[in-house]
Amino acid sequence: MVCSNGSPPTCRSSRRRWTSTWSTRIRRGPAGCGVMRSTQMLRMNSMAEDVTMFTDDSVVCEGPIRPGPSLYEWAEQVRAGGLGDPVLTAQVRALRGTSFPTRQLQSRYLEWVFDTVVKQLPDTVTVTVHPTTALSVTDDSDGRQVVALADGETLVADLAVLTLGHLDSDPLPEHRELAKYAADNDLRYIPPEYASDTDLSGLRPGEHVVMRGFGLSFIDLMVLLTEGRGGRYVEASPGVLRYEPSGREPVLHVGSRRGVPYHSKTNYRLLGERPALPRFLTPEVIDALPAGSDFRRDVWPLVAKEIAWAYYHELFTGHPSRVRMDWVDFDRWYAQLPWGSPILDSLIQRAVPSPDDRIHFEALDRPLRGLSFAENELQDRLRDHIAADISRRTDDRFSADLGAFLGLLSCYGQLQRLKSLRPESQVRDLDRWWHGFFSFMASGPPDFRLRQLLALSDAGIVRFLGADMWVRPADGVFLAGGHSSPGTVAATALVEAHQPGPSVRTSGSALLRALDGLEELLVDDSYSVHTGLLRIAPDGRLLTPSGRPHPRRFGLGAYSNERAVPAFARPRTNAPGFRQNDATARALLATLRLF
Repeated sequence: MVCSNGSPPTCRSSRRRWTSTWSTRIRRGPAGCGVMRSTQMLRMNSMAEDVTMFTDDSVVCEGPIRPGPSLYEWAEQVRAGGLGDPVLTAQVRALRGTSFPTRQLQSRYLEWVFDTVVKQLPDTVTVTVHPTTALSVTDDSDGRQVVALADGETLVADLAVLTLGHLDSDPLPEHRELAKYAADNDLRYIPPEYASDTDLSGLRPGEHVVMRGFGLSFIDLMVLLTEGRGGRYVEASPGVLRYEPSGREPVLHVGSRRGVPYHSKTNYRLLGERPALPRFLTPEVIDALPAGSDFRRDVWPLVAKEIAWAYYHELFTGHPSRVRMDWVDFDRWYAQLPWGSPILDSLIQRAVPSPDDRIHFEALDRPLRGLSFAENELQDRLRDHIAADISRRTDDRFSADLGAFLGLLSCYGQLQRLKSLRPESQVRDLDRWWHGFFSFMASGPPDFRLRQLLALSDAGIVRFLGADMWVRPADGVFLAGGHSSPGTVAATALVEAHQPGPSVRTSGSALLRALDGLEELLVDDSYSVHTGLLRIAPDGRLLTPSGRPHPRRFGLGAYSNERAVPAFARPRTNAPGFRQNDATARALLATLRLF
């Protein structure tokens, strides 16, 4: 028996000759949908045509390729018959490939995928779903895996797979201190949580609330505190919204390190040829990096060159009137020159005459760096910045941005195999800066959410604090501000508008906390840190404290130190999640043959 806890099992590879194989799943809630529960009113931040749970011929793996529909293709298949729910049926019939579907619809797609995969299994494989949680997994005297469940049942399995996704987290010491300060002063404090699970009822109408974080969690919280409280948007003019409040909304003061929201998702397709990626950051190049490499010095130049190459590829092939050189010639010279060199900069300036058509990573990463404004000027500047971002992401004259996105996505997948960084660079540069940069550039909201943000700003319900945000508990309130403006806000509530980081030590899962001691330790002569992530071998086996692979226990997902697995795979991208799952499925099948 194979026991899986969490996400859908890797059982599509089990069409082999078994006399009896049991695949047992343990999870709360409906099977398949995970964090995308059907009760949510929130949207995906991926277009319907960009989400799939099925492999295609772009995936390089040992197992069989079993194609299936993307979210949009599935919606087309069920459109005529509907889904037995008038709300979902209306969503399906209105859906387009470039639509951003509701999480409610994504939940139904994931449930359908799970049911379909289970139905396609051979008769020798049985899947049993236990609607509960696992508390612990231990070895019995024969090495089999003993899984204790919260409902009191115990399962004994040949193999155990921890496919854990988004989980609650215990507050860190700093969060506990802020919670105590709030309780002592009749204030409200919400630590890092998943927005859809957060109790927002304590935030009062008109109350001044500081929101620390400007990513997707903030967008979700913004929706729940405005539309979720009865407000609505009306179109004031083409592309411009006006917010009509219900009177139940708090006033949201939002800031972050960058001080701006994540870039909107692009809402167009490539106009030129699809770039052949990877070009510079290839597996061979990554594997050749020596131990003790530094991300900023040794890897980022390759990443930047890859992203910029994909950007210029779309600019040259999709918008040839805006360049002054043939792509073949530009590509030949570009490939030979090191990133950041004066001669490469000169080549780009000659070939791309308009500075607005060139990619500038520093300005993209920190658009407010070094700038300071009066309070009202800051609000105007942020509104202009957001409006410009919407324009770029909805107008295909800027389709080179989509080329850059594809380059970014390729780099994210390739960096999964990077194991040679010195510990401090691994944590500071890759785990923190690079993953933050990737999310900022590639994991933003749909453009209509930023239009809503502009409307809320115009209505005075959202106020911007700017970059390098700070919060200080003092004088019986939460004081907040940023380096972009000298103003200070006094608020009676503070919300950590970001998700809790994955960590074995602070996880709300008893199962993970029981594995404390197996997390990754990065150490060299001058630096050491516990990352909080489970160490796994390339085939997904959990590593023991001695560094040996556990013979019967595997792990996948956000809590493993395989760091490059986005939430959902895009079709035809050789998605790293498929490759990792296949490697683990191969190991599971090979291990079962030994019994």
